[in-house]
Amino acid sequence: MDRIRVAIVGVGNCASSLLQGIEYYRTKNQEKAIGLMHWDIGGYAPGDIDVVAAFDIDKRKVGQDINQAVFAKPNSTTVFCPSLPRSGVTVEMGAVLDGFSPHMGDYQEDESFVLSNAPQPDQKSVVEILKTSRTEILLNYLPVGSEQATRFYAQCAIDAGVGFVNNIPVFIASDPYWAKKFQEHNLPLVGDDIKAQLGATITHRTLTDLFKKRGVKLERTYQLNTGGNTDFLNMLNRDRLKSKKESKTEAVQAVTQQRLSERDIHVGPSDYVPWQKDQKICFIRMEGKLFGDIPMNLELRLSVEDSPNSAGVAIDAIRCCKLALNARRGGVLNAPSSYFCKHPPCQCNDEEAHRKVEEFIKEYSIKPSVHNNKSLSGKELLNCTLVKPNLS
Repeated sequence: MDRIRVAIVGVGNCASSLLQGIEYYRTKNQEKAIGLMHWDIGGYAPGDIDVVAAFDIDKRKVGQDINQAVFAKPNSTTVFCPSLPRSGVTVEMGAVLDGFSPHMGDYQEDESFVLSNAPQPDQKSVVEILKTSRTEILLNYLPVGSEQATRFYAQCAIDAGVGFVNNIPVFIASDPYWAKKFQEHNLPLVGDDIKAQLGATITHRTLTDLFKKRGVKLERTYQLNTGGNTDFLNMLNRDRLKSKKESKTEAVQAVTQQRLSERDIHVGPSDYVPWQKDQKICFIRMEGKLFGDIPMNLELRLSVEDSPNSAGVAIDAIRCCKLALNARRGGVLNAPSSYFCKHPPCQCNDEEAHRKVEEFIKEYSIKPSVHNNKSLSGKELLNCTLVKPNLS
C-alpha cells in the first residue's frame, strides 16, 4: 500500500496525540493494539500515515521539527510515546487571522500562545507548501472560533487539490457553499467538529437515544465541561463559542424523541481550570418521566484525557478520506462525517452512522481502478445519501 500524506494546521494538543499515536501503533501489531475503532481501513494501518507539512503561529513551534514541536509549550497532553524520531518536517508559520484571541495574551506563557513574529504566509505560499510536500489531506486543528482562518485553509486545500478533514466547529462540510466547492473540485471533505472516541457528546447522545428507545420522556438536560488546555482557555472568549455551542447542542438534539426547547437544554463548555491541563471533566444531568409519569433523573461524571480521545477518531477520519481520494470520490463524505463528527450535514443516530461508515469502508476498499470518477450530485448531497461507487 502507498502511504497517507497529511498536513496539519495547528500543532496543539490534538496534533501531539495524533503524532504520538501514529508512532505508538506503528510499533504494535493488531493483536496488541488497544484503543482503536479500526486497525485496518482499506488496507491502511495507523502507522501508514505520514505528516509531511505543518503550520502554527507559536514562536516555540514555528521553525522546529514537527516531532519536537508537538511537545513544546503550551501543549499539556499526556506523553505516551516520548521517543518520536526527527521527521525532517519543519513547522511553517501559519496565517493568524482570527486564529488568536486577544485575551490569550493575558495568561502565563506556559498556558497560552506566544505569537511568532515570523512573516505570515499568503494563500499562494500555503498552497505551494502543500503541493511541494505532496500533501493529500489537510487536517484543521485551529482553535474554536477561527472562522476566517478555517475558510482560508479550506480554500488552500481546494487550490492545492487535497482533501480536507475539519476537526473544529467552524461549519465547512455542513455549509452548502463549501460542500458544493469541494464537490465541484472532486475533493473529499469530512466534518464538522470531530467527536471524541468516548467523550461528553457521544456519551450524552447515547444516553439520549437510550431514553427514547426505553420510552422515557426527556424533559431537560445539561452538559457542563471543564478543562485546563489551550482549547478551554481560548473558549473563555464567549464570542468565539457560537458555532461550538450549536455543534454540541445539535448533536444531542438530533437524537431526542422530541426536540427540547432552548430553555430545557444546555450543552457547552463551562470553564477553564488550569491545573486540569488536558484532562476534561464532564457533568451530565438528564431529567425525565417514566411509566405513570413518575419523575426520574440521571447524573454522570466523566473524566478523560481530551486530546488522545480526539486522536482516536481523527486517525480513522484520515484513512476514510484517503479511500475517497483513491476512488476519486469528491464532496462531503456523509457516512464518515456522521460517525466521526458532531455537526455533519446529515445527522443520524450513532448506530445508523456506524453501519453506514462500515459500508463505506467496505465499498471504498475496492481497488481504485474499478471506480469511476464520480462525485455527489446536488440532489444526492441535499438528501444526505451515501453514494456508492459505480463498479465497472
